[in-house]
Amino acid sequence: MKDKVVVITGASSGLGEAATRRLARDSARLVLGARRLERLLAVAEALSLGQDAVVQTDVTKFDEVKHLVDHAVKLHGRIDVIINNAGLMPHSPLERCKVDDWDRTIDVNLKGVLYGIGAVLPYMKEQQSGHIINVSSVAGHKVGPGGAVYAATKHGVRVISEGLRQEVKPYNIRTTIISPGAVATELPDSITESDVAENVRALYERVAIPAFSFASMVAFAMSQPEDVDINEILFRPTRQEYRATALNS
Repeated sequence: MKDKVVVITGASSGLGEAATRRLARDSARLVLGARRLERLLAVAEALSLGQDAVVQTDVTKFDEVKHLVDHAVKLHGRIDVIINNAGLMPHSPLERCKVDDWDRTIDVNLKGVLYGIGAVLPYMKEQQSGHIINVSSVAGHKVGPGGAVYAATKHGVRVISEGLRQEVKPYNIRTTIISPGAVATELPDSITESDVAENVRALYERVAIPAFSFASMVAFAMSQPEDVDINEILFRPTRQEYRATALNS
């Protein structure tokens, strides 16, 4: 993984920050995107990446995602990997009609992934190489009460990724879906319904595993020989049941 040029969205905390720290240790060339610029700069400073490695990015805006990727290519001459990681999880029962939450979830979790793919494909096609890593979830495999919209977006990430896999074979581009279970991040903080948030936090307190577990999955997928394409990784805490549930932890 040494010297691979890697763009990571949602890199200011959680899974994205963990992947950043792991790949920095492996001497990858990192370019980080997230909305929270101060947090992003703190991560870059802690890892001695320099301010050029940071681009304030809102993944719901294609122009900003394209700018992030263009900056990486301008800085390093190519892009080897993008990790479309930015996401949120505002669980709620459908009957509560949390329209703003629905819109945000679709915009970040689904459109954000599409925008990342759209931004890197022209470069990777020209290079005839590249690796697109999209972050789904256990919820992308199994929906639970209160998680219908979130699960729909994460299942959508898997569908998009499989379609992408089939389309990019002529260009020698690899694709990986990583579907984590309960991992200790700020994700439960995006839940706006207090009762649902309480249940999810209780579940995470009981079973969640550290974010570096995700970083290990990223490293595993990236470190395979170029002719090996790890298409999907599903992992969860040993203690976590398969089903995803938000209303009763």
